[in-house]
Amino acid sequence: MAETLISPGVLARENDQSFVTARPVERGAAIIGPTVLGPIERPTLVSSFSAFQAIFGGALESGSNEYTYLTSIAANQYFQNGGTSLLVTRVVSSSATWTSATSSMINTSSGAPGGTSANTRTGDAPFVLETITAGDVMNNEQPGETTNGALESGSADNLRWEITAVNTSSGVFSLAIRRGNDNNNQKVFLETYNNISLDPFATNYIARAIGDSSTNLITQGGDTYLQETGSFPNISAYVRVKEVNYNTPNYLDNAGRAKDIFTSSLPVVSSGSFGNASGKNVPTDNPSGRNPMNFYQQINSTNTQGLIGTDYTNAIALLADRDSYQYNIISAPGLNYQQYGTQVTSIMNNTIARGDAIAVIDLVNYNTQINTVVNQAGAIDNSYTAAYWPWIQTVDPNSGQLVFIPASTFIPGVYAFTDASSDPWFAPAGITRGGMGQVVRAERRLTSANRDTLYEANINPIATFPQQGVVVFGQKTLQKAATALDRVNVRRLLITLKDFISQIADNLVFEQNTVATRQNFLTQVNPYLESVQQRQGLFAFKVVMDESNNTPDVIDRNELIGQIFLQPTRTAEFIILDFNVLPTGATFPS
Repeated sequence: MAETLISPGVLARENDQSFVTARPVERGAAIIGPTVLGPIERPTLVSSFSAFQAIFGGALESGSNEYTYLTSIAANQYFQNGGTSLLVTRVVSSSATWTSATSSMINTSSGAPGGTSANTRTGDAPFVLETITAGDVMNNEQPGETTNGALESGSADNLRWEITAVNTSSGVFSLAIRRGNDNNNQKVFLETYNNISLDPFATNYIARAIGDSSTNLITQGGDTYLQETGSFPNISAYVRVKEVNYNTPNYLDNAGRAKDIFTSSLPVVSSGSFGNASGKNVPTDNPSGRNPMNFYQQINSTNTQGLIGTDYTNAIALLADRDSYQYNIISAPGLNYQQYGTQVTSIMNNTIARGDAIAVIDLVNYNTQINTVVNQAGAIDNSYTAAYWPWIQTVDPNSGQLVFIPASTFIPGVYAFTDASSDPWFAPAGITRGGMGQVVRAERRLTSANRDTLYEANINPIATFPQQGVVVFGQKTLQKAATALDRVNVRRLLITLKDFISQIADNLVFEQNTVATRQNFLTQVNPYLESVQQRQGLFAFKVVMDESNNTPDVIDRNELIGQIFLQPTRTAEFIILDFNVLPTGATFPS
């Protein structure tokens, strides 16, 4: 179509501004703490509570009692309230040696490799599996099975393996990972891998089908990171291939027949368990016979669910890496600022450095005076942190007992409900979004004067109302200056906007610094900010990325500058109602 008029006429031009803005990548919460199972100090993403339980377990058995780690309670609440993804980092005692369990002997048809190939090792199993979970909870050391095929020491927390079928003609077999406490009449299959091979050239090679990767935690100077080893990513949630002793390269000859030297290298139909792991979730009981782990309201400065503060150091350092681990809320239930100040301070400092998350912290332990709570908050000035008090009481989902837990266990769930029912820039507080239905009661019933004292110190009260129950009744950050960022909803608005706009800007790095590139940015950012404005997140906004702030000297420095001006909406936290009583016959003001 012509774009200019040479002779008289009408020029109708199209200007397509209907760009569809890409949805922002969703970030979830991050929880740091002990769990019964799971990879140690390796942040793992789960998308449901059932997935959390499958990887990280449920109740902790200690003697005749069952306990639930705060990490598990937090995960349960988070998903119940609409959370969609949770980054879990398991923490264990650093004073113990933690290793994974390995599979017991998986026999070949001849008990030894079927030839003298240089890649075989006589007397070894054809392959060895290793549990992803470390710790003696994975061990099933007692030999033998009962009459119905149950492992004598199997539990719901450990595993067993089974070779269910073997085909020597094609060189494939099927492997199942079963739950440790099942039996032959009621098998519980956690995972199955059909028609896998020991042929490293095959697409169904066992290491490729299951995965053989493991990680080592490395600390160099001020950097803490995970170094991955192995050739194939882990597909299984439970096991990885530790080694393959009897590779069968090119199992079939040119005529399509199985090579004799490989046929007896395949495993036989059989089943077995895992063992030889080390590391205890429950330390050895002390001479008095009491549980050496302090749970719930018994947590103190030297024992938080069997751990000490330095056990959290590596996990906290790992989650400082913004590129590798993405989340918008972080919590470490069981740590409080008064007793574990070093670790909580590290979490807060990390959130400032990252700029894309808010830390939910506890200030004090159970049964602490309100003046002490206020004093602890007075030492913090941070708009990326929010604190809540007092502790709350709920039902332990495993023991059924009423227990007191720190508020940071439940608050990520309150944020998740706000995100699911409204948007992150709505206040996660009040009767509409701050209700805590699973809470039996707060540690203490706060008076109006108590709430005033706490809110003046930037601490968010957990209030109790006769009809509504326990409610989060504050949404301040711990920033001291009275700006828009002393409110949680505004801080979370900025986190959301920075996250999305930064994703757009990432795609412009190394692009030409031209008008077209700037327009590309504007056509994505403006519609998104308009949608936020329509959803009550902003009063007004303006985005500037043109020649006014990208002058020739800026371009010569290889820079592209954009300025984003925002007027965030504010919440109505102080509602004043004037009731005016007028005499009979008086006129109402217009």
